[in-house]
Amino acid sequence: MKHVLPRFTRPIKSEDDPLMDVSYWSKAMDAYDAKNYKTALIETINYINSNVLKGHSIEDEIQITQGQGSAEISISITQDTFTIKAPFVKITEQTNKVALFRRVAEINFNPLTLAQIHLRDNVLWFEYETPLELCQPYKVYDLLREISVYADNYDDEFIEKYKAEFYKESSITPLSEVEKETVWHQISDILEDYNNYSLFFKEKRWNDFQWDIIVISLLKIVNIPCVHGTLRTKLEEYVSNLFNGQIDFNHRIDKGVNFMQKLLAKPKEEFMEDIYHAKTLISLKWRSSNEILQDYAKNLEQYVNSYVKENNNLMLCYYLQYSFLKMIYNYNLEEHHQNAIYDTLEKVSGKELHDARPILLNTFNAFLNGTAGSSGEKKKEKRSLFSKLFS
Repeated sequence: MKHVLPRFTRPIKSEDDPLMDVSYWSKAMDAYDAKNYKTALIETINYINSNVLKGHSIEDEIQITQGQGSAEISISITQDTFTIKAPFVKITEQTNKVALFRRVAEINFNPLTLAQIHLRDNVLWFEYETPLELCQPYKVYDLLREISVYADNYDDEFIEKYKAEFYKESSITPLSEVEKETVWHQISDILEDYNNYSLFFKEKRWNDFQWDIIVISLLKIVNIPCVHGTLRTKLEEYVSNLFNGQIDFNHRIDKGVNFMQKLLAKPKEEFMEDIYHAKTLISLKWRSSNEILQDYAKNLEQYVNSYVKENNNLMLCYYLQYSFLKMIYNYNLEEHHQNAIYDTLEKVSGKELHDARPILLNTFNAFLNGTAGSSGEKKKEKRSLFSKLFS
């Protein structure tokens, strides 16, 4: 019986996803070093999301408001000052104010490092203001990411525990009917593959590979850009737990299997409640560059080399599959890096291990050498639909 790798279909793009272009980062750093502080700030914002300043004059004062989940992030750039204000929850008659304000005081002390939460007219805001000359690009990026991450995290906590209310509903756009069917078809294929491979590993008594197929399945779903809401939160929770070496390995597998069974039983209508386009100011993933991705690949090198030396194609192929998917999960990638991964995963989809091995290794070595995606866009390989799990 021949073993072939799980299917992979490139997820649909979302026009609301922040566009990443590393060249803006170099421009920002160069401008800051040259003491052109406003230019440095503008290029940093372009790096974060090149859509934000489209249609705005950058010669005068700049005022921008962009949704980030249920928060609303307002940016003001004058000739001298950079200001961020981000209202995210409202205080109501039912709110447990004493407990909530005690929690806010704790958060302002830790984990917040730059911004602070303030109360204005019964609304909790993240606020920060600084002179332009102190707007070093790393600082601005970390500041906006910090506000976006914690606004997204703490709104749910404040509402659930202290009975606050969302400041406003998230700005969302429903998928078209064609997009809905495309996404549902992808999720159905991922879950079907999970079920088939999980049963196969169980029959073979390859219990450790249950971890691999769970991780690969969850990463494929959570990497679909239009997956949001409670579904994304739960997916991220289980991805985090599965990679948490402080938790017993078998316990991680058991919890993962139980969660996958819930996903298999989940009706299409419930999935689609959390699948939509949503505008954001900044990706909550970490920023990337050639050097950052090279370091990521170097951290994989020891394991890759050991599997190659042992000629263990099964371990090698599964390890590189989930490592590439984790790269997309962790980092806001430039398009050519993302395409290098997607092209590779499409090419190995449904292939036998010995055929998939050189394709996966070539892409790994390209990231290791800093050349991934540098040869331009590659033609997509035409393939028939994956029809059998094993042949």
